[in-house]
Amino acid sequence: MSDDETLRVYADRAQAYADMTGQAAADPSLQGFIEAIPAEGRVLDLGCGPGASAAVMADAGLAVEAFDPVAKMVALASAHDGVEARQAGFEDVSGTDVYDGIWANFSLLHAPRAQMPEHLARIARALKPSGRFHIAVKTGTGSKRDSLGRFYTYYTDAELTGLLETAGLTVTGRRTGSEKGLDGVEAPWISLAAHG
Repeated sequence: MSDDETLRVYADRAQAYADMTGQAAADPSLQGFIEAIPAEGRVLDLGCGPGASAAVMADAGLAVEAFDPVAKMVALASAHDGVEARQAGFEDVSGTDVYDGIWANFSLLHAPRAQMPEHLARIARALKPSGRFHIAVKTGTGSKRDSLGRFYTYYTDAELTGLLETAGLTVTGRRTGSEKGLDGVEAPWISLAAHG
């Protein structure tokens, strides 16, 4: 992700975002993801932010890599025991059959729509056979910046499901909900669980 304005917002509000996302252990999608990974499996938290989800995965005994393009987020994520975090973006996912699972929780929604197919293709390649993939985005159509200046691409369930299927991933579960984000605005979302 190369949208400088979005990255600047996250850098400026890194601690506030960490405070807001600190309850990752209560996320049923994360628990389901962890349960689907083999013991001591290798996982990637893609767009890890301050690392709350990565920390829960590490606590569960998984080998956790974490990517985020914002240096302040990487520093926060690295402070968690068992989390290997580095400054990297969606385009830095590489390799074939590398991960037992990839967790992309409200991160890929910051990528332009035109780039999503290539990001998902890299993710599908990097997953081991039958590896687990989690993606969560805000639902809707089009793209826009929020009141803080962050760039968002919105997806419908059908569009996101189609993109995953085109990348060779099979959707096995979905959750929907609505909650307030860093901008204080209540927004609907969807998360999909898939495998290679």
